[in-house]
Amino acid sequence: MCRSRAFRSRPNVAGFTLIEVLVALAVIGVSLAAIGSLVATTVRGIRSVDQHLALVETARAIEAALPDRSALNADSFGGETGGHRWRVFVSPFVADFVDPRLPTPWVPQTVMIRVQSPAGPILQITTVRLSRRTGG
Repeated sequence: MCRSRAFRSRPNVAGFTLIEVLVALAVIGVSLAAIGSLVATTVRGIRSVDQHLALVETARAIEAALPDRSALNADSFGGETGGHRWRVFVSPFVADFVDPRLPTPWVPQTVMIRVQSPAGPILQITTVRLSRRTGG
């Protein structure tokens, strides 16, 4: 009994109560859950950006490998590069501000490049390319 009285009479006893330990563990658990969620969101974002970058690089490579202006006819062709399926559509450029009857040496053509990644997302780039007018 003497021992328990001595323990109770010491006011400067250091230590944690069970409630304090539980509160600290709860705070740590919530913090780790928030950090885990942030990491998962960041990983998804990085994958999305990486996939988009691969689509853009493939589309740019296809655009750079297009035939010369004189050989680019109104047609469509496609293929596969690095697992990415692609298709190029070439058609006459149609706009109300372009008169095809004007005597110019150039004819505008719409070139649409469509690239699909192996995972499914699609990137489509549409541009205008000038080709030499053939004939009279």
